[in-house]
Amino acid sequence: MTWPAVEAAISRGAGVFLPVGSTEQHGPMGLIGTDALCATMIAEGAARAVGALVAPTLALTPSPFNTAFPGTLSISEGVFAALAGEVIDGLAAQGFARIYVLNAHGANLAPLRGVLAARPSVVARLKSWWDFEPVNVLRRDWYGDWEGMHATPSEVAITMMLGDLPVVDAAREPPERLTAEYIKAHAGDRHGPPDAHRRDFPDGRVGSHSALATRAQGEQLLAAAVQAVAGDYRAFA
Repeated sequence: MTWPAVEAAISRGAGVFLPVGSTEQHGPMGLIGTDALCATMIAEGAARAVGALVAPTLALTPSPFNTAFPGTLSISEGVFAALAGEVIDGLAAQGFARIYVLNAHGANLAPLRGVLAARPSVVARLKSWWDFEPVNVLRRDWYGDWEGMHATPSEVAITMMLGDLPVVDAAREPPERLTAEYIKAHAGDRHGPPDAHRRDFPDGRVGSHSALATRAQGEQLLAAAVQAVAGDYRAFA
């Protein structure tokens, strides 16, 4: 968009989506930018449905536990919070009626909550794309416990909408199943040091059987997420 087009949108009361993802490994068949791609695709679809704009995706975020895998780029929580805060301040100062932060990476949640709590005057909402029951019904029906915690088949399926993403041999065998205790203890991406994390999950999957993903599932997941996020945006607005 040009700046006059953005100014015209602000003048008619448009809100803005801020997608937030990561740049980290997603197993032997998932793309490094999976989280950023999912956040962007869903935000763009929801924005079209509600007449909002989409800000550039924040793709450099905290992911220290994955840095033993080549391609992962991680920044500290403090740097991320400062960056996100300045972007949100800039959007608010320019006059956007509301800011909808759409997240796709668990480790982003705590710093983002802190950023928004420190700005009570900013009209903002924080949601992750997996917060909505219509999305989770599909995830449970198709994958069950094999959704796992990282390099999930649901997010891999969504990125399949962008083009060919073949199931490689290394992903065909299921990973080690996670216990309920492990999932509870590590929620929000509370994983260990990089070398230990790669030792424990050598192919990058954390209980997630990525090879269960299909493009057809991705199409339905993307549609469900877009519809749910658009509906939540309307309620927020």
